[in-house]
Amino acid sequence: MNAPEQLPLKISLPTATGSIEAYALRVPRAFPIQPRRAFTRVAYAAAHVVADARAVTDPWLHVAVDWDATIAYRHYLWSLGLGVAEAMDTAQRAMGLDWPTSLELIRRTLAAARDVPGALVASGAGTDHLAPDAARTIDDVIRAYEEQIGAIEALGGRIILMASRALARVARSPADYERVYDRVLGQARAPVIIHWLGEMFDPALKGYWGDLDPQRAMDVAVGVINAHAAKVDGVKISLLDADQEIAMRRRLAPGLRMYTGDDFNYAELIEGDTRGHSDALLGIFDAIAPAASAALGELAAGNLVAYHEILAPTVPLSRHLFRTPTRFYKTGVVFLAWLNGHQDHFTLIGGQQSARSILHLAEAFRLADAAGLLRAPELACTRMRALLAVHGIAG
Repeated sequence: MNAPEQLPLKISLPTATGSIEAYALRVPRAFPIQPRRAFTRVAYAAAHVVADARAVTDPWLHVAVDWDATIAYRHYLWSLGLGVAEAMDTAQRAMGLDWPTSLELIRRTLAAARDVPGALVASGAGTDHLAPDAARTIDDVIRAYEEQIGAIEALGGRIILMASRALARVARSPADYERVYDRVLGQARAPVIIHWLGEMFDPALKGYWGDLDPQRAMDVAVGVINAHAAKVDGVKISLLDADQEIAMRRRLAPGLRMYTGDDFNYAELIEGDTRGHSDALLGIFDAIAPAASAALGELAAGNLVAYHEILAPTVPLSRHLFRTPTRFYKTGVVFLAWLNGHQDHFTLIGGQQSARSILHLAEAFRLADAAGLLRAPELACTRMRALLAVHGIAG
């Protein structure tokens, strides 16, 4: 006798119209559990941190991290061939994660990486330990950068030079940016990745590089980067504008990498064109890690059809998670980590699990399923039903 046909797993989800619909899940995609070949692109996932939901603390005021779960997730990313961009925006850096905790996170990640052959780690250095009224001059900004860079380099870490809110606040002209980066890059022990984070991710960075016009700002950035090419590995831009990224990529000095931070257009930017390609340093790679790894493997094999077939359904998910207000994308990233069993709660530092609505999360559930990214559908449904119940919805 033939085994009975298994019916699709179903869950009731809210819709934007206020109704409840029965949603049937797909069979999850079977992604490789490790790379089948070396990648032809450098690929970092900006990794999230796992909050300690059981800490005796006030989460709006104090940081509590589940270190074991946080480091375990980094091992998961490394197992898929992805590097870890540590203590970045995805980790709620300067949006809940303070500098002392960031440095401890960097220390623990670098220590864990020593036992993983080929593990890539690059860590964010910024000026976020400065109180708003403590940064009054350009020299204050320089000293702050030097402090964080020195601390990370003392641990043996590579530097991602993060954009500085303090610099954006005190700078009066592009010359101020040139002075800061000239001084800081001149002292770096090893080539750094420069990060240009757009105001959609952090409104405090509006007008970075000393100009509100993106093209004039790019002129300043390219001038700084190319003038210090020996101290720069590459530049990551997070402007969500593919044309601007390509234009800047083509202006970089030979040998410098462009690391895409475009969570809307990453597939075509990483593929590239006859004049070059982007490598990757992406927050969405945290959420779509198995698909990203599998797609990069296909790209390395020259299988462009398979590459795009894997990544295409992840793009609607990414665009949804990073929709305005973009800075709240971390909520969706952690939500998916919870659904997939990488952590046992849906809690973020600072209580940021409340930054997105239940309708937003329900749509993220549908889109993750459509991309084949709910690796254990029964667990995902159990957890989604629990979250729906908290919101007064029977799932």
